[in-house]
Amino acid sequence: MLFMLKKPMTEAQFDEIKSRAESFYKSCGKVFCPYFNEMVSFNAKGLYHLKFNSSHLARTREEQFIRFKLIYLAPEVIRLSRTLQGITHTKNFELFKTNNRTERVLKTVSYYEFIAILENKRVRVVIKQIENNPKYFWSIIPFWKTDKVTFQRKMHSPNLEND
Repeated sequence: MLFMLKKPMTEAQFDEIKSRAESFYKSCGKVFCPYFNEMVSFNAKGLYHLKFNSSHLARTREEQFIRFKLIYLAPEVIRLSRTLQGITHTKNFELFKTNNRTERVLKTVSYYEFIAILENKRVRVVIKQIENNPKYFWSIIPFWKTDKVTFQRKMHSPNLEND
């Protein structure tokens, strides 16, 4: 039996998925989350994070493609979430405007994780909050990842800033 390899994704296919995902993302605005009993916004930081990791390096096309294909599930996961699956508190240097300048300031950051199965897809949605500022969508990730060294499935890397 011959194994068929998936055709490589063309630039046109990638651009189509990316533009549809960006349009959808911009249309989300804010979504009510019953767990927090408040709104979670879909802002430019979350969209940027789907395209780039925390060190401002572009994600691979495959990583971006997966996230763009799943983005339509994120508002629904947030809307239905009543149970928190994970929380991480850390300190990060975050960009903040002060006195008409943008500076990197050390802030306390919280990441909230919600895992759901929708349309036979397991996804993890991460919500980010910097100190007491409003919460916003940070990332959507397929539930399982594969460790590149051991080739075993793992839920996520320990650093949520990069996920």
